[in-house]
This record gives sequence, structure tokens and C-alpha cells, in this order.
Amino acid sequence: MGIDYQAIGVRIRRLRKAKGLTQQTLAELSEQEPSNISHIERGATKLSLPTLVHIANALGVTADQLLCDSVAASGAVYQQELTALLSDCSHWELRLITETIRTLKEGLRQAPFGEGEGGRGS
Repeated sequence: MGIDYQAIGVRIRRLRKAKGLTQQTLAELSEQEPSNISHIERGATKLSLPTLVHIANALGVTADQLLCDSVAASGAVYQQELTALLSDCSHWELRLITETIRTLKEGLRQAPFGEGEGGRGS
């Protein structure tokens, strides 16, 4: 599994917007140039480990939250993300989401994917 720089950028953009930060503000907080934040969020540049750490600290998240799409052993990050997404759902929404996930999971497990391409091993 390689490093998915676009996925890292998407996560950084999502977290930045959730915190109400502009690219300029995130750049200042993470000791980066605003143009570099833009490039990172679009996946147009490879960010260094120090840059990743500065951005994670500026956003108040862990590095594994930014890297989970590139690290095979990151199930806990996805579970935390799901918990946060579900935290404000009504009973009806939870029921509908649960049924949707159950159906999706069954379909994924029946799909002809290999272990590393979306099947059970991912």
C-alpha cells in the first residue's frame, strides 16, 4: 500500500473546514506557505514528515488520522470517525444507517475483490 497523498489532502481540507480555518490560517499555524497548503489539499505535492506533524498539531489531530488511508492497520481511526458521524443521529437515522451499512458490508464481502482491493483484508 503506497502513500495516498490525495486522500491525505482531502482529510486535511475536511478537518480544516470543520475547524473553521482558512488555508491562510492553517498555513500560519503549521509554519507553511498558503500555496503549499493548497497544493497539499489537492494532493499535488508530497508533504514531508515535519510538514505532516506541523499540520496535525495545527489541526489538533494525530498523524494517524491524516494517514489512515495509507496505513493498513488504521481501523481504529475509521471506527472513531464513524462514532463521531453517528453521534448526533436520531433513532430513525441510526436505524436507516445501520441497515445501509449491513447491506453494503454483505455486498462488499460477496464482491470479487482481492484481499488488498476492497475485500475483507482491507
